Amino acid sequence: GKGVLRAWSVGTTTTDKALVAAVVCPQTVQENYSECTPKCGPGFKHRIVLCKSSDLAKTFPAAQCPEESKPPVRIRCSLGRCPPPRWVTGDWGQCSAQCGLGQQMRTVQCLSYTGQASSDCPETVRPPSMQQCESKCDSTPISNTEECKDVNKVAYCPLVLKFKFCSRAYFRQMCCKTCQGH
Repeated sequence: GKGVLRAWSVGTTTTDKALVAAVVCPQTVQENYSECTPKCGPGFKHRIVLCKSSDLAKTFPAAQCPEESKPPVRIRCSLGRCPPPRWVTGDWGQCSAQCGLGQQMRTVQCLSYTGQASSDCPETVRPPSMQQCESKCDSTPISNTEECKDVNKVAYCPLVLKFKFCSRAYFRQMCCKTCQGH
């Protein structure tokens, strides 16, 4: 293999010393490609290709090596399918009711495996963003002089309980006995 002054050298960094495709004396190639990017789905592997003297001592401008023997700088690759986007939920917020039944909310987002917003999550498995909640009602402190009883001129106390109005101060006072513990 005499007479070869310049050949292509490849590697992922400029310090890699693999000699490739010498014009007169072809040599074995150790192709050092970078890892496939992105980490899943179709992507590319890259490497640096330099024009070097055959003893690898000098680097020349690319134009001084034959273009037709230049090895590829990148190749296609795939590390398998990417995980599908999925529903991600936040924590439940506070109950809207201070006392009794209310509602609480949370965020529900469809995110890709990289954390980007996506519209490809199946709606059929979307978690709820709202739910019913119940807050414990503090029973109003009753002074010893005042007995807890329903005000007898009010006949609707059973309805107050049925429709869960005991959480309202007025009804709790008027129907104290009925609302006790609710």
